[in-house]
Amino acid sequence: MEKGQEKTLCRIRDIYRSIATFEAGFEDKYDICLNEGMLLCSLNGNKYSSSELAEVLGLTNSNTSKVIKSVEKKGLVKRNIGKDDKRQMYFTLTDVGKAKLDTIKCEDIEVPELLKAVIEV
Repeated sequence: MEKGQEKTLCRIRDIYRSIATFEAGFEDKYDICLNEGMLLCSLNGNKYSSSELAEVLGLTNSNTSKVIKSVEKKGLVKRNIGKDDKRQMYFTLTDVGKAKLDTIKCEDIEVPELLKAVIEV
């Protein structure tokens, strides 16, 4: 393996570990996993089908389905039948989901230094 490739892989490893550290703190504080939080954030003011959510979240359809089921079970999102196509389901935040999203303050969770440089805008 070339030096540049090794450096890239090690950097990706470090970023991945930083995300895992952030997620652990996020889950401890808000009782939802990072994927659930990102789903809530994505639905804020929007409605998406399951496949659209998968694309927005960058997850497989299978993983997205699991995340949707989890947040549905917690009462944070609801299914809405499509107006034009009754077979199509769209997901939106419930009032409980909106309230949960309003409580999330990521600045209250320690963000690993490596991630700070990546997420600062």
